[in-house]
Amino acid sequence: MFDNLTDRLGSTLKNLKGQGKLTESNIKDTMREVRMALLEADVALPVVTDFVEKVKQGALGKQVQSSLNPGQALIKLVQAELVSVMGEANEELNLNANPPAIVLMAGLQGAGKTTTVAKLGRWLKQTKKKKVGVVSADIYRPAAIKQLQTLANDLDLVFFDSDITQKPVDIANNAIDAAKKQFLDVVIVDTAGRLHIDDEMMGEIKELHAAIDPVETLFVVDSMTGQDAANTAKAFDEALPLTGVILTKADGDARGGAALSIRHITGKPIKFIGTGEKTDALEPFHPDRVASRILGMGDMLTLIEEIEQKADKKKADKLARKISKGKSFNLDDFKDQLLQMQNMGGVGAMMDKLPGMGNVPQGVKEGVDDKMLARQIAVINSMTLQERRFPDLIKGNRKKRIAAGCGQELQDVNRILKQHKMMQKMMKKFAKGNMANMMRGIKGNMRGMRM
Repeated sequence: MFDNLTDRLGSTLKNLKGQGKLTESNIKDTMREVRMALLEADVALPVVTDFVEKVKQGALGKQVQSSLNPGQALIKLVQAELVSVMGEANEELNLNANPPAIVLMAGLQGAGKTTTVAKLGRWLKQTKKKKVGVVSADIYRPAAIKQLQTLANDLDLVFFDSDITQKPVDIANNAIDAAKKQFLDVVIVDTAGRLHIDDEMMGEIKELHAAIDPVETLFVVDSMTGQDAANTAKAFDEALPLTGVILTKADGDARGGAALSIRHITGKPIKFIGTGEKTDALEPFHPDRVASRILGMGDMLTLIEEIEQKADKKKADKLARKISKGKSFNLDDFKDQLLQMQNMGGVGAMMDKLPGMGNVPQGVKEGVDDKMLARQIAVINSMTLQERRFPDLIKGNRKKRIAAGCGQELQDVNRILKQHKMMQKMMKKFAKGNMANMMRGIKGNMRGMRM
C-alpha cells in the first residue's frame, strides 16, 4: 500500500542523515524532493502546496527539538502534517438513531461498492455486535442484487430481496419496514453506480436520500483513481450531504494520492479503507497509523488488533502452555502458525504493518508470494503424524517421499525443516507465551520466509 510514496519519501529524508543541523538550504532541497514525491503520488496540487509550506515553516521555526538529528526532526514534522492532511483521528460511524440505523452507500460503477456493503456489514456484525440487514436498490444491474445476496448469505447477514421492476425508494422503504419487524440494528442500502457523474444519477440518489433520511451517507471510491477520487467525492458532496468516505482497493494503490487529497478537498473524513478482495479486508481508517505506514514505520497497533480478532486464541494459549512446560515446538505447531498467517491475509498483507519494512529492498517485497504459505502447509500435510511430531526422523528417503507426495521439490522440504528449526529455537526463548510472544514468533517466521 502506497509503496511508491513510501520509497520516494524514505530516500529523500535519508539524505538528511549525517548533516549536523537543519538549515534553510537543506530544508529547501529536501522539500523540493518531498513536493515531487507527492505530485508523483497523484496528490492534488493545492494539497501539495499547503503540505510543503507547513512542513517548511515548522522546520524553520522553533518546532525542531535540539535532541533530534535533522532526519528525525523532519520525519517528525512530515508525519505530523500527513496526519493533519488525512484527518487527525479515525471518525467512527454515527449509528445513534432509532433502530434500524440506515447507512446509504453511493459511488461510481466499478469502485467496489457492493462488495464494500458486505464488508461493512461483516465488520459491524463482528466488531460492533450489530444485527445487520442489506438491500440493493441497483435496478440497472440485476447481477448486483444477486452478488449482494450471495455475499450476505456467506456472511450470515439479513438480505432483503429486491427486483429491477421496483423503484429504488420503494425497495429501500420495504427493507426498512421489514428490518423494524425483525428488530435489526442497521440497514445498509446499496445504490446504483454509473461510469460517470450525470444528472439522472444524482437526481435518483437525491430522491432516495430524502425518502429514507440515512444517519450515514458514505461515498465509496477507488483509491487507484488518485486525486480524481477526491474530485468525484467533492461532486457527490455537492449533491448529497456525505458523512464520510470509504477508500477501496488500497492494496493495489502504490501512490496514495486519494488518501492524501480527499479530506483536504472535500472536508469529509475517510472512515474505512479496503485492503483486499476478501470480505474481512476492511479497516477503520486511522490517519496516524497510515502516516506511519507511508513513512515505513509500520503499523503495529492495527497488526495487533488483527491478531486479536483473527488469531485462534485457544490454539495460541495451548501452544504457550506447551512451550512454557519445556515441550518441543513440532511441525504440527508450525503448521498452525502458517495457518494463522494465512488467515490474517498472508505475508504481503502484513509486511507494510511491520516496522522497518521501508528498509527491505523493493525486489524482496515484490518477491513475496503468499502462495508460498499454501505450499508450505502442503509439505507438512504430506508428512506422517510421527514425522510431524519428531522432525529429526526426516532424512534421505523420507524427504523424497514427502516431496513427491505434495508435488514439491526436495529443496522445498529442506527449506521447511530449516525454517522450523529457526522457529523452534525462538520458541525456546519464550519463558511463557502470550499474544506479544506470538507476535514475535510470527514476525520471526516472516523474516525466515524472506530469507
